[in-house]
Amino acid sequence: MPRARIIALGAAVFLAVHMSQAVAETPAQLLDFADLDGWPEDDHAAALDVFRVTCGDMRGADWEGLCALAATAPDARTFFELFFRPVLIGGDHVALFTGYFEPELEGSRVRTARYRYPVYRVPPELAEGQQWLSRAEIETTGVLEGRGLEIAWVDDAVELFFLQIQGSGRIRLRDGTVIRVGYGARNGHEYRSVGHEMVRRGIYEPHQVSARVIANWVRRNPAEGRELLHHNPSYIFFREVDISDPSLGPLGAMNRSITPHRTIAVDPLHTPLGAPVWIEKDGAIPIRRLMVAQDTGGAIRGAQRADIFFGFGDEAGDAAGEIRDPGRMVVLLPIERAHQAVPDA
Repeated sequence: MPRARIIALGAAVFLAVHMSQAVAETPAQLLDFADLDGWPEDDHAAALDVFRVTCGDMRGADWEGLCALAATAPDARTFFELFFRPVLIGGDHVALFTGYFEPELEGSRVRTARYRYPVYRVPPELAEGQQWLSRAEIETTGVLEGRGLEIAWVDDAVELFFLQIQGSGRIRLRDGTVIRVGYGARNGHEYRSVGHEMVRRGIYEPHQVSARVIANWVRRNPAEGRELLHHNPSYIFFREVDISDPSLGPLGAMNRSITPHRTIAVDPLHTPLGAPVWIEKDGAIPIRRLMVAQDTGGAIRGAQRADIFFGFGDEAGDAAGEIRDPGRMVVLLPIERAHQAVPDA
C-alpha cells in the first residue's frame, strides 16, 4: 500500500476515535436556518457544487445517503434545509477567521545565479511524526544539498518561506510551464508565528503586520530577516502534483481540488471534513456564505477557527493576508447526527 494511503488511513482512524470525544467535550447548540445571518441571500447552488466534490469521500451511512441525494438535488437551498441542521460548536466563543492562498513563484528546474533557493521533496530518513532538524539547521548545515531532493529552485527566499506556510503552490518555470507542489511532510516542529515575533520585538504593532509587511521587512534587512524567519522552526517538504487542469485549485486535506471563496480549512477534531459550514465573518469585508470544510492547517485549532481559501497568485495573497477577523461558524450536520451532538435540544 502506498505510504500516503497508509498515512491517510491512520489519520482517519485517529479522527474517528478522537473526534467524538472532542465534540462531546465542546459545548454545542442546535440552531434554525432562520438564525443564520444572510442565509437566504447566498448562492446555495455554488455551495452544493463544492460539497459534491468531496462528499463521496465521507464515511457514514448518513453522509453517503446525502451525497447520493446531492447528485440530483433540484434545488440547493431546499436540499440543505431539508436534510441538515445548523449546529454551533464552541458555545459563545468568538470565531477567528484568517485567509490562505496558493502562491505562484518564479523558478527553474536547475540551479542558477538567480534561482538558488531549493524546494525540497521529503528526505527518506524523515519518518512521519518524527521531530527532525529545525528550519535553521536545515538551511545552514547543508544537510540536504547534493542529494537530488530538489523539485525546483526559486528566486526568493521569502516567497519560499510563505510557500511553506501555505503548504502548496505553483512554480512558473522559465519556459512558461507551471508545476504544482503540494504538502509532502513536515519536520515535526511546531509552527511559530513570525508576525507575532515581530510584535514581541517591537518592530511593528499588531494591526500593522501582514504577509506583505513581513516580506518587505525581511528583504530590507537580509541578515536580521533570515534570523527572523528561523524563529519558525517548522519546515515543510513538498511533492510534485499533477496540474492537468491549471484552473483547478490545489489538493486539500481530502485529496481533492479546493475552491476559492468556498473552501475552508478547519480543525477536524471539531468539524467533520467535507461538512458544509456557514460562515459569518465580520471585519472590513464581511462574509456571509456557505462553505465546505475540505482542508486543514497546522495553525487551525479549535471549534471556532477557520482559514478561508482565496485562490492563487498575488491578488489572492494580498486578500488572504488582510484577513484576521472575528465572527462565528456554524456546522451543518445531518439531522440525526446534529441531534446526537446536542442531545438536550
